[in-house]
Amino acid sequence: MRKDLFPRFPEGRAKALTFSYDDGNVQDRRLIELLDQHGMKGTFNINSGLFRREDQAKSNRLTEREALDLFGNGNHEVAVHALNHPFLDCLPMAAVTQEIVDDRRNIERMFGKITRGMAYPYGTSVATEAVMSALKSCGIVYSRTTESTEKFDLPTNWLRWPATCKHTCPRLSELAQQFLALTVKDRPKLFYLWGHTYEFDNDNNWDVIEKFIADMAGKEDTVWYATNIEIYEYMEDFNRLLFSVDCSFVKNPTCRKLWFQFNKELYSIEPGETLSLVKTGK
Repeated sequence: MRKDLFPRFPEGRAKALTFSYDDGNVQDRRLIELLDQHGMKGTFNINSGLFRREDQAKSNRLTEREALDLFGNGNHEVAVHALNHPFLDCLPMAAVTQEIVDDRRNIERMFGKITRGMAYPYGTSVATEAVMSALKSCGIVYSRTTESTEKFDLPTNWLRWPATCKHTCPRLSELAQQFLALTVKDRPKLFYLWGHTYEFDNDNNWDVIEKFIADMAGKEDTVWYATNIEIYEYMEDFNRLLFSVDCSFVKNPTCRKLWFQFNKELYSIEPGETLSLVKTGK
């Protein structure tokens, strides 16, 4: 008998939306206000070695105190972006490790949470095998590149995680409508948007992100609004499900309620539960 098994996000949803914005800029405040207004979540990747000093002239960069005030409520993820935003592929691996570990240590100290996510400074080209190996040794489990696929697939390699697109993409509105119109029958779909919030000021186009968020808002029944790490951890737990050889039953060894579609039927399974997937006749 054919067996079709596909993950589903919390509450059985087949789609997810996430945001990833870099550098720790003062303009992050306005984006966070928009996200909070609509119950959405983002990941903000910061260089803790480049905070603006309290006595320094105003710039796009947040001070450490401003970052703590802005991100400290825990609604959004704060992730690594390397201590000083270097080209990681041009550094010796010891220096790469120091850039990542020091940034991670500072973020964990500031926010009191374990930090395992990252976005590469300067993007795709620095995600070499050597750099990815260094990230693993630093406890980083995913890292976003600057690659835009204009697709809605989950990554095949979490340490080379591409985005759907940047907010500067000319097809952004078209892609949003395409995503919302999708009827998902098999693999779950993800819209991943990235950028830098200072670009909205520079380009005088806050209307672009405001429209995108408005278009995506109010879809909680079908779209999971999540941070990067929430998506990673959910999928990792899904992959820990234990299925019998014939897929007649499944055990959930995790601490999370999980959802999946099996032979076109939607199932949920509680932590520690063993669930039969055999349909019995009436």
